[in-house]
Amino acid sequence: MDFVETTLNSKKIFTGKILSLRVDEVKLPNGNISKREIVEHPGAVAIVAINENMEVLMVKQYRKPTESTLLEIPAGKLEKGETADICAQRELMEEVGFRALDMKFLAKFYTTPGFSNELLYLFLGQKLEKKSKKADDDENIQVEKIPFLEAVKMAYDGKFLDAKTIIGLTLAYHQIKEKI
Repeated sequence: MDFVETTLNSKKIFTGKILSLRVDEVKLPNGNISKREIVEHPGAVAIVAINENMEVLMVKQYRKPTESTLLEIPAGKLEKGETADICAQRELMEEVGFRALDMKFLAKFYTTPGFSNELLYLFLGQKLEKKSKKADDDENIQVEKIPFLEAVKMAYDGKFLDAKTIIGLTLAYHQIKEKI
């Protein structure tokens, strides 16, 4: 079965600081015509950062789209021309004030493929080295240290509502479980 949708025309509706919105008119494999609203995003990284005490460094911040304060692993948007591993180190320094001497790629995945092309690169950062924190002007975050196994249990118990945090903690656990 053919699943490909052919784009007949595309119209950019909005271009902002972190995303764009376009509407594509598409021809479906069965011949029907439909519209797709697509959020274009440059991609992002997220880091499960674990210190020498086996604590995961997390950020607590208010998220306007959900109208709630969430506890998440550090993350951020890829800048133009930036590689995922460079972005991961930058975001780790900006959000929690550390650099990972051991940074391992864990996975990449689409965050919400039903309406966005955002691809997220997930890393495990260990052997953390303290650096000066350089938070973005528009971020108000608090760093929290949670014992790694407790954070993993919280993920399995449904205590986190952020998908990248749940996926990150789960994959990190499977990566290092023999060492703990």
